[in-house]
Amino acid sequence: MARTILTYALSLFIAFVFVQSLFFKFTGADESLYIFQTIEDWSGLTFFEPGMRWVVGLSELVASILLFVPGVQVAGAVMAIGIMTGAIFFHLFTPLGIEVFGDGGALFFLACGVWLSALVLIVLRRQQLSVLLGR
Repeated sequence: MARTILTYALSLFIAFVFVQSLFFKFTGADESLYIFQTIEDWSGLTFFEPGMRWVVGLSELVASILLFVPGVQVAGAVMAIGIMTGAIFFHLFTPLGIEVFGDGGALFFLACGVWLSALVLIVLRRQQLSVLLGR
């Protein structure tokens, strides 16, 4: 019972972070434009803004849904780790930095929290992961 509650609490946290960010990504809010344009300028890859902004937003939406679908919850957690690994990388190793738009590092720390929550979910649902991988 406690394991089930923890699993859903972690899923709720991840989905909350992802879903609340969708408005910013899908409407082209200044913060999202700044983030993806900074990465585009740094990388020289011209598809980051708006292309990757939309891809990341859609991926976060799909991961959020999967976190609440029995049998594939772990797939949502794996997606969350992948998405947040990218976010953490870009915060740490590009001009984007940890603090964005004077947020005191909130986006970075949320990314770290989602990453850790998804890792715990994967550990808790490792049997589900084995089934999905065909073992």
